Amino acid sequence: MLHTIKKIGVLTSGGDSPGMNAAIRSVVRACAFHDIKCIGIYRGYEGMIDGDFIEMDARSVKGIINKGGTILKSARSKEFRTIEGRTKAHEQLKKADIDAFVVIGGDGSFTGAMIFNQEFNFPVMGIPGTIDNDIVGTSHTLGYDTALNTVVDAIDKIRDTASSHNRLFFIEVMGRDVGHIALNVGIAGGAEEILIPEEDLGLDRLVESLRRSKKSGKSSSIVVVAEGDKIGKSVFELKDYVDQNMEGYDVRVSVLGHMQRGGSPSCFDRVLASRMGVKAVESLITGKSNYMVGIKNDVMDLTPFDQAVKGKSKINMELLRVSDIMTI
Repeated sequence: MLHTIKKIGVLTSGGDSPGMNAAIRSVVRACAFHDIKCIGIYRGYEGMIDGDFIEMDARSVKGIINKGGTILKSARSKEFRTIEGRTKAHEQLKKADIDAFVVIGGDGSFTGAMIFNQEFNFPVMGIPGTIDNDIVGTSHTLGYDTALNTVVDAIDKIRDTASSHNRLFFIEVMGRDVGHIALNVGIAGGAEEILIPEEDLGLDRLVESLRRSKKSGKSSSIVVVAEGDKIGKSVFELKDYVDQNMEGYDVRVSVLGHMQRGGSPSCFDRVLASRMGVKAVESLITGKSNYMVGIKNDVMDLTPFDQAVKGKSKINMELLRVSDIMTI
C-alpha cells in the first residue's frame, strides 16, 4: 500500500451528538488496521492550538461504541477563527508529526477545516456529526437517527398527560435552520400540527387548524415546533396567542432542549459512524483531502467542504403531504 500519511489526528468539534464516540472508535481502529498511528485531539480546535494530544490504539476505544457524547470532549474555539490561532494549531500538528486529521462536527467545524486546508495545504477529512441533519452531501448525519428516537419517546410520554387532562402541548424540538427533526417526529408522534422554518403556517391558520381538530372530536393535541420556526418569536408566544384566541384547552409548553443530544446512539448511528470512520481514513490514505464523508442511497460518498457548508439540506416535501393527510 502506497501512502505518505503515517499519523492521523482525530477531533470532535462544536455541539456533541450521539455516534461521535463510535466515529472516534472507527477512525482509531481503521488507522490501526492500516498500520497508521492515530492521535486523539482533546477539546476540538482549542485543544489543537494547545497541543492537547494523546496517542490512541485499538484498545484505547474499547467500550465506547454505545456511549453518547465524546470522550475527546468538544469546544468552540474563537482563537481558531484567527490566522494566529490556526498558525499555532498548525505548528502543534507539525511538532507532533501529525500528517492529516479527521474532524467530526458540523458546518462550522468544516468551515474551519476548509480554511485550514487552504492556508496550510494540510490534509483534512470531515465526518458530519450533528443531530439537525442540516448538511448537504449526506442523507443522515451522525446523531440524527438517535435524536429522532429520543424525541418520539418523549412525545409519547407527553401525549399520555395531554390525553388525561384535555391539554394542548407545544413541544419544541431542535432545528434552528431546518425542520427535519420536527417533521419526522411530528408524523411519528401523531402531532396535530408541525411547525418548521420552511413552512410559515401563520398564527391564524394555526388556531383555525386546532379548532378543526377539536371540532372533529380530538380532546387533546400535540403541536411539534422546530426551534427555528418563524411564526412567533418563541414557542411561549405561540402558547399565549392560542390561550387568548381559543377556549377549551389547557395549553402547556415543553422544551426538550439538550436531552435530544444525549443518550446511547441507535444501531443505525453506530453502523453509520463505523462506515464513515473507515471511509475518512481510507480517503486520506489515497490522497483525498478537503472532503466530507457522507451517505447517499446507502453508499459512502465524498462531498467537497465548500459544497457541504454552503448548501442547505432540504426537507422531504412528500412528508409534508403525508403530515397533512395524517392530521385530518
